[in-house]
Amino acid sequence: MEQSIADTEAATVLAAVRLVDADPQAFRRWLNQHCGALPGSGVWVLLPERAADVLPDLQRQANELGVPLAGAVFPAVLDEHGIYPQGLAAIAWRRMPAYVLLDSDGVANDRLVSSVEELLDRTASTSVDDHEVATLFMLFDAMLPSIGSLLDTLYLELGDRVRYAGVNAGSETFTPIPCLFDNTRCVQGGVLAALLPAVGAELEHGYREPDHLVAATATSGNRIREIDWRPAFDVYRERIRAQFHIDVDADNFYRMAVHFPFGIQRADGEVLVRIPVALEDDGSLFCVGEVPEHAILTLLEAPAEDSTAAAGALAERLGGGMAHAAATLLTFYCAGRRLHLGAGAAAREVRGLSERLGARPLLGALSLGEIGSSHRGGYPLYHNAAIVALETQTPRR
Repeated sequence: MEQSIADTEAATVLAAVRLVDADPQAFRRWLNQHCGALPGSGVWVLLPERAADVLPDLQRQANELGVPLAGAVFPAVLDEHGIYPQGLAAIAWRRMPAYVLLDSDGVANDRLVSSVEELLDRTASTSVDDHEVATLFMLFDAMLPSIGSLLDTLYLELGDRVRYAGVNAGSETFTPIPCLFDNTRCVQGGVLAALLPAVGAELEHGYREPDHLVAATATSGNRIREIDWRPAFDVYRERIRAQFHIDVDADNFYRMAVHFPFGIQRADGEVLVRIPVALEDDGSLFCVGEVPEHAILTLLEAPAEDSTAAAGALAERLGGGMAHAAATLLTFYCAGRRLHLGAGAAAREVRGLSERLGARPLLGALSLGEIGSSHRGGYPLYHNAAIVALETQTPRR
């Protein structure tokens, strides 16, 4: 079933907050304060997996106040001070952005493109500037096996009519769970897509690629079966030993693989990170994100714990501390990146991004895959190990 699509004007953020406890009554008081008496307003909620059981209460509070609600379940939430497994993050919009929520049936029946086209048609008459390009912000269930292909289809049909950004939601254990919701539903295997007014949306991962390249000679969706015509894990293990002098085996694979992701080399020079998350009995590797057959791969050199390159590059593209210094930055940080760097270093990187942006407040979540391009206005690509940031251009109160 498809969620009905709400009309929208240029959406602006009224307020954004991280509630330390996912207390439905505290959420109701905050929601009533910012949206209760404002027709057309709405709220996005980012809910950590640990607090997912309070969702029915949050839905009830929003419904009793007549406030549109949309959001997703993530491994954790974040603000400019760090990353937290409890509480919730909430964004109140003066005018709820137009959105669509599709479950697995809707995705399977190719409803995403037509739903986004309907969003564009409904919002065209409300654009302040005919030259503005809206941002299509997408929340996918991380367990969808074909996100890269869905992005390809979207771009082939929509092209540059929108800018593209988004992240994956769900459980950090990659256990399938219902993770995308609105006022009445929480769905599994779907996508929530929202149309935002022209906002700055940027992505950065800061991984470096060495010279040695191999080819993914047999793949199936997210699974790499063979590299250079040999079982994928055999080649993967050899390359780690040759480049980093570390032995990886079946016993330590899950703990070690997050530190040694693949990079997919693209013709335009962009590198996509793919983190292996499971080793199969036949030696194939299951990654977060699709790997095309015959893709050119390399083992990437991950950022060091004290690296500031990614936060610096992201802050520079977002205008540093000069543009909209008081604005809340909607920020998503890859769970795999945190596993590699460690919780302390990841929190420092989040704080460093805020400081480089003039101590700008951040609000967001720990994500399981990121969508965007490190080239402004580029093709929508599915990344791992990245940081995604969207400029709301409106101060948090």
